[in-house]
Amino acid sequence: MWRRHLLRRLLPSPATGAGAAATPAPPFPRHLSTATAPTTDNSLASSLAAALGALSTTPPPATTPDAYFSLHFSDVRPTNALLAEALALSPPATSRAAADLFRFLVRRRSLHPSDGALAPVVRHLARRRDFPAVRALIQEFPTALGPATLDAYLHQLARAGRPTDAVKVFDELPEQLRNREALTSLVSSLSAEGFPSHAERAAKKVANEIFPDDNICTLLVSGYANAGKLDHALRLIGETRRGGFQPGLDAYNAVLDCVCRLCRKKDPLRMAVEAEKFLVDMEANGIPRDAGTFRVLITNLCKIRKTEDAMNLFRRMGEWGCSPDADTYLVLIRSLYQAARISEGDEMMTWMRSAGFGDKLDRKAYYGFIKILCGIERVEHAVKVFRMMKGYGHAPGVKSYSLLIEKLTKHNLGDRANALFREAIARGVTVALGEYKIDKRYVKAKKEKKVKKRLTLPEKMRLKSKRLYKLRMSFVKKPRPRMRD
Repeated sequence: MWRRHLLRRLLPSPATGAGAAATPAPPFPRHLSTATAPTTDNSLASSLAAALGALSTTPPPATTPDAYFSLHFSDVRPTNALLAEALALSPPATSRAAADLFRFLVRRRSLHPSDGALAPVVRHLARRRDFPAVRALIQEFPTALGPATLDAYLHQLARAGRPTDAVKVFDELPEQLRNREALTSLVSSLSAEGFPSHAERAAKKVANEIFPDDNICTLLVSGYANAGKLDHALRLIGETRRGGFQPGLDAYNAVLDCVCRLCRKKDPLRMAVEAEKFLVDMEANGIPRDAGTFRVLITNLCKIRKTEDAMNLFRRMGEWGCSPDADTYLVLIRSLYQAARISEGDEMMTWMRSAGFGDKLDRKAYYGFIKILCGIERVEHAVKVFRMMKGYGHAPGVKSYSLLIEKLTKHNLGDRANALFREAIARGVTVALGEYKIDKRYVKAKKEKKVKKRLTLPEKMRLKSKRLYKLRMSFVKKPRPRMRD
């Protein structure tokens, strides 16, 4: 016991090692009762995150990670939520320290190595591309490997551009984990990150054990369509139909989006014709249109600046028994503002609120509207949308204030820009000071008064001779024009 107290005096605490103030923080009870003291968990998670940062510094502390955690967190009662929060607050370069923390909590503090405890650690390590540490943890705690951990591992491998390693991880799984859920997770991860061919080969490889269902076929078709491989997507749709399955509506919408994107790239004028052909094929196979189908069509029409066609399609959605979703409204509002149809954009925003999608008009959406309006030099309406955002309870951020201050200054509205800057300071938003040049188009040009120049004597004599010459020539009889034979 006396050795532990001696080490506590000699070694720095994790808060001071992470760059905290020199004054010691008041002690707090380290318990996990969220009902009586809700702020204690946050403080404990912050202390764990600071300890992870201290262990990841260069040079590291003299003690081992296990001894360091035992010294400072010997009375912690860990939970999965506490571990996940500490990892979320930790600095970026703390991958190996996070693995050491998990080992300490399991071995010293009786944390059960379950799937819910290992999943955030694997996600934390894989985001930093530390896959050797992930493999070491899985080999050390094989019983903790479950669906959540496997999904996080496969998703991060595919996101890091390692589809072969993801397939290898699936092949090396034990028999009880190689089920349809694991295959679906593998196919979903590879298809979402642009590797549908690897996903298809993996699904065909284990087809005798796990026969692909409608969900897996839909994921494969969507993966090929999102990757721009239209031929493979159509081939897979045909194979699925011949196999007695019908891909989901999401797969058909993804293929329709692929058709529109390819037409936009090669020949935008043929997009409507090719999309109509595919829609006829959908109806022939008994696949009805839904809100996602119209969203795909309206989005692609807006991207080629056919706003009027998109509005006509929006008005005809009721003929198929469909109602627009929040994304469709947002796309149309942006397109109407981009086309300088300001009043129609405001009306569409009102319709969106009436349809029950007012919660989707968040700070990010309003910033997008303000950015478009400032891009087409409609600063007055951008300020109106800015006030509307504040009126609905959305606090503007640094980007909104900075953009409006810059545009108001360029439009020679310095007083309003200064008032907006003072408002940002009062709200606690740190707006960086900058020098903005006023656009010449908005500067009133001063009219220069013409000052009559005083002529010199030679100039006066020259003008006088010209006047006299004109006067003499006025008395000379001019010849008549003769008719030519």
